[in-house]
Amino acid sequence: MMSLTPSRGCLLDLPWEDILVPHILCHLPLQQLLSLQRVSKSFQSLIQLYLANMRCFDSSKIGPAIPRAAFVNLLKDNEVLHQLVLQNCSDWLTDRELLPVIGQNHHLQQIQLKGCAQLSRHALVAISLSCPNLRRLSLAHCEWVDSLSLRSLADHCKALEAVDLTACRQLKDEAICYLAQKCSKLKSVSLAVNANVGDVAVEEIAKCCPELEHLDLTGCLRVKNDSIRVLAEYCPKLRSLKVKHCHNVAESSLSILRGRGVELDVEPPLQRALVLLQDVVGFAPFINLQI
Repeated sequence: MMSLTPSRGCLLDLPWEDILVPHILCHLPLQQLLSLQRVSKSFQSLIQLYLANMRCFDSSKIGPAIPRAAFVNLLKDNEVLHQLVLQNCSDWLTDRELLPVIGQNHHLQQIQLKGCAQLSRHALVAISLSCPNLRRLSLAHCEWVDSLSLRSLADHCKALEAVDLTACRQLKDEAICYLAQKCSKLKSVSLAVNANVGDVAVEEIAKCCPELEHLDLTGCLRVKNDSIRVLAEYCPKLRSLKVKHCHNVAESSLSILRGRGVELDVEPPLQRALVLLQDVVGFAPFINLQI
């Protein structure tokens, strides 16, 4: 007698490369996928296949702290990464762990290394030589970045569109100028918290990068009005400019950009004065702050 009870299939019976990896596993958090490896040897093989074909790796999705050995094991077979996010991994990430990953992934388009303080200039050189299609790079608070390694990046990653060099204090105007000359497609640049950056670098960015949309000069004490006027002249697509704590930048240069609708992180002088007055005298209903 034929049974009318439908047979129950197993998840693992579905095609791995055609269904499970691209359409199901990609929607699960990475931490859950790692836990799934412990279910059985078959699941372990499936997850390893997924990791080898993963396009994006973000360390923050695993947890606040990823062991060094775990990172090496997770990416040892992957050669197709497009995004690599390793922010604030300063407790364990060194060149020894990063360079093999960079060296075998030539399709990387976005790399974030914010706060990875134990790396060296060799990491940036490796990125420049291995990642010709790089579009976005964050090196914020990586004080090991120097002019020579930045020149290597400029020479080999000319498709770069966004670079964050916040608090890369070894860099001076000359290195920034070279980057701007070689990477004319830049749309977003941060040079914040660098007292070595001045008008020369800002003017070169303005003249060489007509697609520029966002520029962060927070705390760049040597930047003055002249370079801000050059920005206004050469960067018609500029959408936001940060100049807080740039004490030599005045409203006389900012007003041009303000009138164009560029988002600025400092208020007009009159607006600031009214806010300060309100703080001093308390609530003043007769003062209209919507100017």
